[in-house]
Order: sequence, then structure tokens, then C-alpha cells
Amino acid sequence: MACLLGIDLGTSSVKALLVDREGHTLGIGSAEYPVLMPQPDYAEQDPEAWWQCTATAVRQALAAARSHEVAAIGLSGQMHGTVLLDAHGQLLAPAIIWPDRRSRAQVHEITERIGAARLIEIAGSPVATGFQAATLRWVQQEQPEVWRQVRHILLPKDYLRWRMVGQPFYTDPSDAAGTLLLDVRTRNWSPVILDALGLDVTQLPEVKPSTTVGGALTRPAAEHLGLRPGTPVVIGAADTANSALASGVVSPDTLLLTISTGGQLVLPSEEVRVDPRGRIHTFCSALEPAPGQAGWYQMAATLNAGMALRWLRDQVFALTTSDAYAQMSAWAEGVPLGARGLLFLPYLSGERSPHMDPTARGMFLGLSAHHGRAEMVRAVMEGVAFSCYDAYQVLVELGAQPGRVVMAGGGARSSLWQHIVADVFSLPVHRLAIAEQSALGAAILAGAAIGWHPPGEVGSRWAVYDAPIEPDARHHTDYQALLDIFRSAYLKHRDDFETLIQYNR
Repeated sequence: MACLLGIDLGTSSVKALLVDREGHTLGIGSAEYPVLMPQPDYAEQDPEAWWQCTATAVRQALAAARSHEVAAIGLSGQMHGTVLLDAHGQLLAPAIIWPDRRSRAQVHEITERIGAARLIEIAGSPVATGFQAATLRWVQQEQPEVWRQVRHILLPKDYLRWRMVGQPFYTDPSDAAGTLLLDVRTRNWSPVILDALGLDVTQLPEVKPSTTVGGALTRPAAEHLGLRPGTPVVIGAADTANSALASGVVSPDTLLLTISTGGQLVLPSEEVRVDPRGRIHTFCSALEPAPGQAGWYQMAATLNAGMALRWLRDQVFALTTSDAYAQMSAWAEGVPLGARGLLFLPYLSGERSPHMDPTARGMFLGLSAHHGRAEMVRAVMEGVAFSCYDAYQVLVELGAQPGRVVMAGGGARSSLWQHIVADVFSLPVHRLAIAEQSALGAAILAGAAIGWHPPGEVGSRWAVYDAPIEPDARHHTDYQALLDIFRSAYLKHRDDFETLIQYNR
């Protein structure tokens, strides 16, 4: 039986998902790789590790699915990352990925060079550390010997496609938008931005719709992955765009909240709507603009969501059991709202929406001798929800009026976290029952590319949710009071955070 393969190249692992023509899961595989941090504020990965782990994940999925023939492959990947190749296709350096903070000076330079308002108007977003535009500027200035050899600049998922099919190089509008080199209205590279940064358009891949077949699987790649040579490989989309598609979040009446390593709030839009103050991002979606079809989305991003709970698990509690997160959530369920007076700011590696502050840092506020691990877990969960709600308020200010929240990612597995989100946002929460929605979105695009289905319609049809969790009005009122303290704590200590970074040596 013919099936579709979706591959999602994430921050910590690559996932492979095989589905049939109705979206039923046939097989899943995954393989992990590390984030390399050779210096403070650096975040890198080895693209060769991506490729090796992709083979592991695909072969796992194929083994689980047994006898199925892959009709097409779709791709999804972490946004903003930078892969540099020379004229012979050789890697020039490790990939610099989105949590990287080394380019703070370049962010300021780019913003001043182009102008904050003009940059937002063209690219739909302010530039931030970790975005490809800032990373490339850093390489130009700090590694000129590397930059002189750069012939091809790729995003993570597009590097995988190149390993699968070879040249020409392609990307799609949703991933390209995250570089901050794209004009979100024309859905193509911006001459204004490229000129300002001294970039040659020939160094960048050609931008094609997400449902474009980007080549056929070569024999060496097929042998590596355990697949049939000649299988169509579809360009695909950024992980956030794919996640929204597979979650059925394709219209502005639904907000997608993903709590994974970071947190993303996604609201589809049928037109380009930017925040002139630069607190959120407006990116291209996986769908092409059309009447009644959202070709863009507004995204508010927080850098530390599941990462904050992982930090607590690893660095504070040193829990190593496979059920550590379930255990931590169970502890927190016995703690009342407000964590008995303990508040947590989750800015462990800076923050994006709404602060766009790479120097922001985390803190526990109100810590006392009667607080234990249960209160700390509850405070972290509430602090992440507050951070997401702060970002959401920018969307509301710009006209957002969603009637529900679809919650996805690892954080959605916690019933307690779902209840906290419902009460903080005062909206019903529908947990997405699909575990690998970015990979599923990639599979949907693969099916659309070979004529199996229209992507937007099948995305809504394949999405499956648990029963909704309704908000508690009294809890929402209590949380609003805590939010005031949460916001005040950041404002009071913003300058202190920047000073303290000097001691991070």
C-alpha cells in the first residue's frame, strides 16, 4: 500500500512519520542529536549528525510500518538555522541554530542599517539573535576566512533535501521568512535586505511553494535511508508552519500554542499584518495565498517553555528516570494556584515576544524555606504560561479574537499544564492528540504535491483533539493579579540581568 513519509528535523531530534492516505499512522521513528555549546551563548549542531540520525529514524518508521511503499517524502525543520557550504558542497562550519545568542551586536547593526520600521514592513518581523540574517552578518565580521568560501547558504531542512536529491537548491516561503531576508509580501528574497547585508542572491536557494517536488531521491541517498530511488522529495515547510497545518489551525478563529523546547503561539492570517513595534513575527504559512486561505500567520515566540522544565529536571532535581516529567507534574498537582507564593520568570536564555531581549534571565521570586520541589514545578509551569500569555496579549492588541486554543507539544501531555493555560488565557483548551504534528504536516504537503489532496482541507480533517478543558473564571481573576507581579519583576530587573551577564564567564 502506498503511503507518505514526513520527516521533521527538530532541535533535539529528527522524527520520521509514515501515514496512509487517510492520515493514519503506520510507523514512527526518531533519533536524537546534541546541541553543541562550545562557548556561552553559542548553539550549534553537526549537519552530518542530522543526516545520520535521519537514516536511523526513517529505518525505524519503515520497520514499524512493514510492507508499505513510500509515494512521496515531505520535509519539516527547525527555523532560522544556518548551514554554510563551499563551492564543492563541503560544510564550512557547524550549523548555527536558533537558540544561538552570539549575534547581539549584529542585530543592532542590521536594525540601524535598514531601519527598524522598514525592516518590519519588509520582512514582517524584527531581526533577532539566532535568525539567519544576524548569523550571516556575524560570520562576515567574525569569521571572514570562512565567509570568503561561502557559496551556498541553507536552512536545516533544505540541507536534508540537498543530501537526498542534490542540486538545485530550494527553500519555501515559510522557512525563508524566518531568515529575515525575505519580503513576506512578494514571498521572495528582498533586494533591499540583501543589499544592506552584502549578500548575493545566488548564494541563497530559490524560493518555491511548499508543495513543490524538489527532486527525486538519488540511489546513494535511497540506500542510506532504506527507501526506493526516484521517490519524489517535496520541499516542505518550516516546523511551525507544518505544525499549524497538521493541527487544523488554518483560520484565525483558532490559536495554536505549542509548548516544546520553546513556546510558539500561531494565529493564521489571510493578509500580511505586522506589529510596528516588532514584538511578534509575521511569517508566510505553508499554504499559498488564496481567497479563504491563510497564506501567512502571526507568531509570538517564547524561548523557554519545555526547556525551563527540562532545566529543573536535569540541573536542579537531577532526575534521570524515563517518567521524570510525569512524576514532576504529579508533584505539582498537589500545589494550589500561585505555587504557595512562588513565582518564576522563565527567561533562562533570553526572551523574544514581547520583550525581544536576549539579555533577559530567569528568576524565582518569593522563594522561602517552606517551598519544595512541588512548588518549584508548579511555579515553572505557571511562569511559562504567563510568558506565553504576555506574548498572546500582543496578538490581541493587533485584533486577534480566537475562540479556542489548540495545545500541542510535549507540554500538552500534562493535564495540569492544560488547565493552567485554560485558566490563564480564559479560553477552552483542546489538546492535540497527534504527537508528531510537524512531521504530519510535512506528510500532508507531500501528498498535496503528488495530487492526493488539498493541504488546507486535509489538515483540518486529519487533526484529532481530546475533549476540551474549559477555563475557570475565578482562577483567571487570580492569575491576572499574579501576572501583574510577573510583568513588574521583569521590568524591575531588566537592567540587572544585563549587568549580571558580565559575570557569565
